[in-house]
Amino acid sequence: MLTIYIDADACPVKDEVYRVARRYRMRVLVVARSFMRTPDDALIEMIEVAGFGVVDDWIAEKSGPGDIVITADIPLAARCLAKEARVLDPKGNPFSENDIGSALAMRELMADLRQDGTIIGGPAPMTPKDRSRFLAKLDDAINAVRRAHPA
Repeated sequence: MLTIYIDADACPVKDEVYRVARRYRMRVLVVARSFMRTPDDALIEMIEVAGFGVVDDWIAEKSGPGDIVITADIPLAARCLAKEARVLDPKGNPFSENDIGSALAMRELMADLRQDGTIIGGPAPMTPKDRSRFLAKLDDAINAVRRAHPA
């Protein structure tokens, strides 16, 4: 069964994923380091894993062709793309094989700039426009997966 994996510890769009997944009757695995309340729905399952980096390892190991991964973690996105999963960040930006290298390089550059104090702070907060873009891109990804992997 095609699955949506959520890297859930800091994911701001879990409710949006639940809503869209219900419409398409897709399985959702919410993977986190600690328990999170999820809707009472047979298609939505909470997976609790312990340890630093274990969430990423679990998702990267289980995801594959026809799956969708929701994460802001660029190294995890790269690992999932290598396994032929589709990957979206919480603002609706898709990762692809064509741009993951530059995303990893930018992540490294920004980490260096934050470490030396040139840049402070993190990403901009979610806006309603970001949520809307995420919903549209998730819908697009689900339809592409369903066309590529018919039941």
